[in-house]
Amino acid sequence: METLFTDDPAMHGFDFSTSENQRMVGQMAKDFTERHIKPHVMEWDEAQHFPIELFKQLGELGMMGVLVPEQYGGSGFGYFEYVTVIVEIAKVCGSIGLSVAAHNSLCTGHILAFGSEEQKMKWLPKLATCEWLGAWGLTEANTGSDALGMNTTAVLDGDHYIVNGSKNWITHGKSSNVAVVMVRTGAKGDSHGISALVIEKGTPGFTHGKKENKLGMRASETTELIFDNCRVPKENLLGLEGEGFKQAMKVLDGGRISIAALSLGIAKGAFEAAVAYSKERRQFGQPISNFQGIAFKLADMATEIEASELLIMQAADLKNRHQSVTKQSAMAKYFASETAVRAATEAVQIFGGYGYTKDFPVEKYYRDAKLCTIGEGTSEIQKIVISREVLR
Repeated sequence: METLFTDDPAMHGFDFSTSENQRMVGQMAKDFTERHIKPHVMEWDEAQHFPIELFKQLGELGMMGVLVPEQYGGSGFGYFEYVTVIVEIAKVCGSIGLSVAAHNSLCTGHILAFGSEEQKMKWLPKLATCEWLGAWGLTEANTGSDALGMNTTAVLDGDHYIVNGSKNWITHGKSSNVAVVMVRTGAKGDSHGISALVIEKGTPGFTHGKKENKLGMRASETTELIFDNCRVPKENLLGLEGEGFKQAMKVLDGGRISIAALSLGIAKGAFEAAVAYSKERRQFGQPISNFQGIAFKLADMATEIEASELLIMQAADLKNRHQSVTKQSAMAKYFASETAVRAATEAVQIFGGYGYTKDFPVEKYYRDAKLCTIGEGTSEIQKIVISREVLR
């Protein structure tokens, strides 16, 4: 009997074993997180403190350039190792996981994928070691999911582009040293009218706006980027003029694996906390884990978490093999992010009144998880992407 997936390249070549590299980087990330992140999670969250020196330390360990080849100063690993790093960090703090993901997959990933050799040599060594922190700008105030409607423009003037406009919801918008920014070089609404520029901080006319006061992910900095007659050398154009939208969509394909991994880490953190608490908390003379109402919640959480992990690893496998990953990354991001929200919600429920306090970790998972269903394409956008792929 034929199956629906017989000729699907996504189903070929997937290896369920964990490599030595995955175990190594996973243990390194776990040890670092326990020592340098866990003791400060609530302190940073309450103060909305962005611990930039922490990312320098992560850079020294190679975790800010996981996917960057060694020739450019990176770790030279693939997506399995990258997912492992994000999951281990996000299990303890979604904010730090988010920033590590954004730096690796968006700014650094865009230059790695579409930069010339000269551009890679100029920026990647600094980004891979986190000597420089990276940002990536696509979203604007009135053009969230409608990227083709962007208003930020770049007009060629001799050897420079003159950039005017602003970007919203930019991770590391204030603290970054360099940003990859999508700008309109053609007509509004034209997918060939958008280009990608690398803009360094310190460039006259390039500033940041207000820092957002967020529900969750509060230790990950989010600000506006503002451009006022900002002169950017034309050699900072990534690829050709008009290729920016196509580039951004491919970068987001990889970025969605990042957010799926971030979601998985948050879900696992909430689940592990709920399991431990359910064994310790006693009611009516026995642990609450003995009650079917609690045990079934844990069963649902465990099943959805493992399903999320399989979707993510399938997408990572395709990415490693340079196959199209549009459908699989959207599926992984959609399912894992919604799983994170459900897992965190159920964890709070299992903790009861204690889950509603900041003395226990699950309320933070609850707040952090929601962003995963919004950032890098909402769940609704993922369903549009998936449906278009399956209806081709």
